[in-house]
Amino acid sequence: MIRTRGWSYLLLLPVFVLLMGARQVPLTDPEPIAIPAGMSAQQVVKAIKAGLVGRTWEVTEEQPGRILSQLHLRSHVAKIELTYDDTAITIRYLDSVDLMYEEKKGQRYIHRNYLNWIANLRTDISRNLVLMSS
Repeated sequence: MIRTRGWSYLLLLPVFVLLMGARQVPLTDPEPIAIPAGMSAQQVVKAIKAGLVGRTWEVTEEQPGRILSQLHLRSHVAKIELTYDDTAITIRYLDSVDLMYEEKKGQRYIHRNYLNWIANLRTDISRNLVLMSS
């Protein structure tokens, strides 16, 4: 009985390894967010910051055309760069802690939750831009 249980655990090991890998997805930066015509840089910055703060991201550095931000969630940390001009805002991954980031054969991978956080942030910033332009 004890021997059978030991072999059962060994047989389940590959399943656990596969499930852990399923939490990782390819890391791709999202499509740029279009800025409505006629918006000032000040309005764009306000829309970006409102989106960040609404999702508990912290602005760590700000320069004209560029904002650095971090998200601290339990033991996880994600760092991103948002750049903007007159036409678009881009969000780019910079670094992370405890998000299973790694590169394999030239492809970047990260915990799937990161992509959800970025998608939500992108949606909020887009919504803010539309609201401020009307």
